[in-house]
Amino acid sequence: MAILNTIRKRTSVLIIVIGLALFSFVISGIFSSNAFQGGDFSNNVAEVNDTPLSIEGFRQSLEIASNAYGQNFSNSQLVNMVFDQEVRKEILKQEHDKLGLNIEGDQIVDFIRTSGYANIPAFQNDEGFFDEYVFKATVASWKATNPAQYDAWLIDEANIISAAKEQMYFNFVKAGVSTSLQEGASTFKFQNDKVSFDYVQFPYTSIADSLVSVSKEEIAAYVAENSKQFKQEEARDLRYVFFQEKPSKADEDAVLERITSLLEDREEYSEETKGSVIVQGFKNTTDEADFIQRFSDVAGNLEYRTAETLPIVAAAQIISLSKGAVYGPYKDGNTYKISKLVDSKKNGSVRSSHILVAYKGAERAASTIERSKEEARTKAQEYLRRARSGNEAFADLAREGSDGPTGTQGGDLGFVNEGVMVDAFNDFIFDNSVGRIGLVETEFGYHVVKVEAKRDVYSVATVTLRIEPSETTTNTLFTDATTFEMKVSDAEPNAFSTIANEGGYTVRPISQLKVLDEDLPGLGAQRNIVRWAFDSDRKVGDVSRFDIAGGYVIAQMTKKYEEGVQTPEQASARVLPILRKQKKAAMLKEQYGSSDFDSLKGQSAANAGFALAMTTRSSVISGIGSEPYVVGKSLALEAGQTTSLIEGEYGVYALKITEKNDAMDLATYAPFTETIAAQRANQATANAFYALKEKAEVKDNRAIFY
Repeated sequence: MAILNTIRKRTSVLIIVIGLALFSFVISGIFSSNAFQGGDFSNNVAEVNDTPLSIEGFRQSLEIASNAYGQNFSNSQLVNMVFDQEVRKEILKQEHDKLGLNIEGDQIVDFIRTSGYANIPAFQNDEGFFDEYVFKATVASWKATNPAQYDAWLIDEANIISAAKEQMYFNFVKAGVSTSLQEGASTFKFQNDKVSFDYVQFPYTSIADSLVSVSKEEIAAYVAENSKQFKQEEARDLRYVFFQEKPSKADEDAVLERITSLLEDREEYSEETKGSVIVQGFKNTTDEADFIQRFSDVAGNLEYRTAETLPIVAAAQIISLSKGAVYGPYKDGNTYKISKLVDSKKNGSVRSSHILVAYKGAERAASTIERSKEEARTKAQEYLRRARSGNEAFADLAREGSDGPTGTQGGDLGFVNEGVMVDAFNDFIFDNSVGRIGLVETEFGYHVVKVEAKRDVYSVATVTLRIEPSETTTNTLFTDATTFEMKVSDAEPNAFSTIANEGGYTVRPISQLKVLDEDLPGLGAQRNIVRWAFDSDRKVGDVSRFDIAGGYVIAQMTKKYEEGVQTPEQASARVLPILRKQKKAAMLKEQYGSSDFDSLKGQSAANAGFALAMTTRSSVISGIGSEPYVVGKSLALEAGQTTSLIEGEYGVYALKITEKNDAMDLATYAPFTETIAAQRANQATANAFYALKEKAEVKDNRAIFY
């Protein structure tokens, strides 16, 4: 039962309380909403280097995106996607304006010619190709006779000009990227030189973490030195208790009792006869469809279906029933069900595959098909011969020669019940045994048909009753949530968990919640909670209740994070392992650093092994993991050379080079160089925009509106 319905059933006193609360909420929202923080209301969704992006224009772009992608994205995802697009567009526009980039009419035409706009039928000639003169004439006619279409085109034109400028700009960027043959040769050598070595490793795990102390000051110093890696966005920590609206054991038992009562005949008083009448139960009724319509919460049908489509929890029991017998009650998810086997048919569903050979004039034949009916028959007979030979897979033959839409799927038509296919096709697949291949003529052409499999089908009547929370259960939940909210609101902030534990409730934390987050762990999309957390008046310790789908959430803010650099406490989880590793490396070097390679191999803490044919692109040492720095050092040495202890990812290493194989010399490095140049050009476009974005000052006001 929906929470809304429950609220409607509350007493008049409760209605008054809710009314007052809503009034309070509206009034407080007017004065404390993010949209009015500090009196700084904005009609702009963003500002890029002090240039505003209006909310009106943003909403137009959002509507277009929603029409195109709305089914695949949530509202928040669409907002974020469009925001990124609009900011990118404005950053690039400002750069284009600085450089004085301009697009002339012929450049617009050239861009359209090589873009998706060229596929618009109104811009094409009689042969289906983009035509510059048709395009110009079409736009001119829109301007004269269809102002709405012309206005829409002006928006498209602006987007085309923007895209063309972007293409021109990034072409300039790419043009500035070059790679010499010498650089290509060096890169090839660097990537393909191979080295094999023996190693002695002293793993960091050989020193217990408890023996390595790292101070708060050391963590702070590391964060300060690497501040860009430890940026802190504005964030919030919350904790909450979810009072979920779900049926009680009593609710479930009541549904079980109700559905059980439907099985047998029962005596009821009839107003029509002014006396008792016998009402047939599910077991004895002869009109199962009517019974389902009157008593089931879920519509049902008596169509024949395979066992695989029956409820998984009861399919085996249902198909083993005798005709007219009933199974249940049984629980299936959040429902109770009773099922009756009405009828069954042996081999009532058939899976088949076919190769369709169509001819000109056949039903639904493609306009490109020119073969005659006789030619089609000859071709079909040839495919029949090849299929029956068994030398080729039927699915491969279908992909090769079928004119039907299932050709790409190997001609598979799936399982169908009797009467679904046209008569000739239906008769063949149901009258022949599995594995039979034959030729069938229909209005669509000639079919080479293979009977793939057969299954029994069953007509099953099922009455379903949903297991839902009763009014008593929802009222109790409302009372429990309200009581908890009042207790934690009146108590000290730190008492939230204690009070929850006393009530037997589970407290769930939310860490580092961001202003534009939507999905909350355990709750799904809850922008209202996020907006509450980031309200300008929100304080640590504040508590609020939220009515959400499926229950109530009592949330408390536990921590605020301001934008800046992480504190040592915040960064410790990342920094502590790094500093520990550095200190362990120093300790191991101090202990073993004076010994030669052969002496190190005899140390009890050492792991000795070998690595074969290592390269910069393949730096994983078997049994250890990726050690790019260690492998890189080895490639700088010659066979026979040894190293002192080298600090790696998983320990410190001493190496002895056993073999060095230089990369082969190529006749020309031009193709390799060209590949590198293309890769760098593509990287350059991404890097160029990244640099522009990093330099730009973007004020993000999304949270005001969404």
